Amino acid sequence: MGRLFKIGCALCFLFLFLVVPAHADKILIYMDLSQTDHLKAYGVAYWALEQGYNVEWLLNYRGGSFMTDYYEGVADICRIRGVAFDVISLSQAASIYKEIEENNMEVVLLEKAPAIAIYTPPNKEPWDDAVTLALTYAEIPYTTLWDEEVLKGDLEKYDWLHLHHEDFTGQYGKFYRSFRNALWYKQEVATCELMAKKLGFRKVSEEKKVVARAIKDYIARGGFVFAMCSATETLDIALAAEGVDIVPQELDGDPVDPDCQERLDYSKTFAFTDFQVSTDAYKYEHSNIDTSPDKILSGMGPETDYFTLFDFSAKLDPVPTMLVQDHVSVVKGFMGQTTAFRKSLLKKYVTILGETEGQDEVKYIHGNYGRGTWTFYGGHDPEDYQHMVGDPPTDLSLHKNSPGYRLILNNILFPAAKKKERKT
Repeated sequence: MGRLFKIGCALCFLFLFLVVPAHADKILIYMDLSQTDHLKAYGVAYWALEQGYNVEWLLNYRGGSFMTDYYEGVADICRIRGVAFDVISLSQAASIYKEIEENNMEVVLLEKAPAIAIYTPPNKEPWDDAVTLALTYAEIPYTTLWDEEVLKGDLEKYDWLHLHHEDFTGQYGKFYRSFRNALWYKQEVATCELMAKKLGFRKVSEEKKVVARAIKDYIARGGFVFAMCSATETLDIALAAEGVDIVPQELDGDPVDPDCQERLDYSKTFAFTDFQVSTDAYKYEHSNIDTSPDKILSGMGPETDYFTLFDFSAKLDPVPTMLVQDHVSVVKGFMGQTTAFRKSLLKKYVTILGETEGQDEVKYIHGNYGRGTWTFYGGHDPEDYQHMVGDPPTDLSLHKNSPGYRLILNNILFPAAKKKERKT
């Protein structure tokens, strides 16, 4: 009996050690240029939320810093993961709040760790996707799902959904010309065709359009969707092409509708309007939304390709401000199946988060739909300028302070945010 009592006391002490603040100080995880590992800092913030601790996101303060009450567990996780932090007093915290109140800054309270899902085919490797790489490196848990789970209604289990570099038009990434005889391409086609057949569809393109509409409904009901690369462009194309065949015969066995361009319904899309689709199986292009051809023709490369983040009012526009938190305002560009978006084809209500100055090009955009939101980020990998099929995966331990990857992780914490009210 005495031994059980001692064990119980020890467990109670451990619980108090992890949950109850040791004293009235706070932990400041600063996110400016002095941070040792920006990417893992997001994982620490997520871990704290998982433990039931509130986290304050200090928008525009030292690069979008995080602050919590002092818990030894939080400090230990920072040390273990190599994340720099300061222990500050309540009077120092009060000075920070005052500085925030008097400048273009804001405090946003993060209250609950969002449940995260990655939409990805079962035959893809984790390094095929920058978001999966970022979550793995930051040690943020996630679940993978694909078409069957989407159409079963499993999206309702998750607060936040990332779309892998999917081709929602059912054209297998428009890789037909270069890779139609490659084993990996044949396997991808077979996997997609088997899934479409299993779900009762005659063609992959028909099945993908239904999946696209299910994702749209998920957003309307309050979901948060973040898409990169070709998933951005092809999601909108699939929505506009409902009931219209835009897939060339080489890919689906029957010709495109001769009037397919005129029958596109742009009212069904999230971001883009008045775009022209490509119906040539031998052309590595889905539409004129993507600006990749412009970059190639201009000879732009990693030395000259940059985009600029917008500076929003933190107090009036906290949502876009959250999405652009970074320790720099100019971020190096990177290519992808869909590299960036033609600004002239954006709908009027779309919020531009990042653009290439002086060009008809935006890189990073956001919008509301129903009770939810969507965010599109062009390009494949922020630290691999022109990622090619078969290239080795990016080692994020070599890019722990990547501004481009930070933009991905801003989106991870976005669903946890609640505007914090403070007395003046």
